[in-house]
Amino acid sequence: MGLLTIGEFARASGLSPKALRLYDDLGLLEPAVVDQQSGYRRYRPGQLAHAQLVAWLRRLGMPLARIKIVTSVSGADAAREVADYWRQVEADTSLRRQLASTLVDHLSRKDQAMTDTPTPLLLRYAARSDRGLVRDVNQDAVHSDGYLVAVADGFGANGDCASAIALEALLEHRATTGDVLNALQNAALRADEAVREVAATDSGTTLTALAWSGSELAFVHIGDSRAYLLRHGVLVQLTHDHTVVQGLIDDGTLTAAEAESHPQRTTLVRAIHGEQPARPDSFVQDAQAGDRYLLSSDGLHGTLRDEVVHAVLAEQQNPQDAVDELIRRVHTAGAPDNVACAVADIVEPVSRRK
Repeated sequence: MGLLTIGEFARASGLSPKALRLYDDLGLLEPAVVDQQSGYRRYRPGQLAHAQLVAWLRRLGMPLARIKIVTSVSGADAAREVADYWRQVEADTSLRRQLASTLVDHLSRKDQAMTDTPTPLLLRYAARSDRGLVRDVNQDAVHSDGYLVAVADGFGANGDCASAIALEALLEHRATTGDVLNALQNAALRADEAVREVAATDSGTTLTALAWSGSELAFVHIGDSRAYLLRHGVLVQLTHDHTVVQGLIDDGTLTAAEAESHPQRTTLVRAIHGEQPARPDSFVQDAQAGDRYLLSSDGLHGTLRDEVVHAVLAEQQNPQDAVDELIRRVHTAGAPDNVACAVADIVEPVSRRK
């Protein structure tokens, strides 16, 4: 049997011609012959088993980088790689199952919460910013008090000024009573205006902030700083990164694992900067006693894996201890970027604790 055209090979292997071209570019499945003039690819029938393995691994959701490892080793080693990958998938599925259970519980309580008298709660907090071990200037800024917690990650020539000005404006225009979401949204707009007045076109900042009313949390967010919630032992990312790679993940072009090594993983598509008005996300989160919130710049979550962050937040009882341990872990990992983080706990007043 002679060489197969790319169309014939695609039908036989279950892979599309587009996928075959991509896998050729990545070195996963190279054709037997490529016509130098037309670029047309032809494959040997003996390559079908390799192609079908690639197709099966993609159906499992395995990232392309890991498929390359599986297809480059012997059968026993490849089997171990697949088994290790599937154990990770099952662990992730278990975590999502816990999250779904938490969300069901949260939504089930909403009707009851509307009729019950809310229990007064307090915010216990700590925050810290650190230059890291590589950067000459710290462009991250952080603030925390009993009503407002915020992180800003500056970039560009005036990034340190942009992040500081954003937090100053946020503090100046905040409200501690009434409609905290509307007040926080207005404060974020004032922060955007203040930054655009002074920032160069290549400079700006991210902004992730929460405002506390005593029973409810309001959030604003723009950029790739993040807000997380640890509730009932489950860590959930509340915010959505405004980056090029997150858009590719949303479109299904990249997996989260592939995005970690993408050259544009830190390129922002939305931020507060000198070129155009910001478009921050905003939302409200019901609070429960025992909740722990983490706000961080990408110097933290871009350096530490989620399971490390989860472990530190779960193990450290005091917010300040949690912040200090997170930054210590970042330093241990090389601290290639500035880092800012704030931890805020929702607690009952002392008189109500048993």
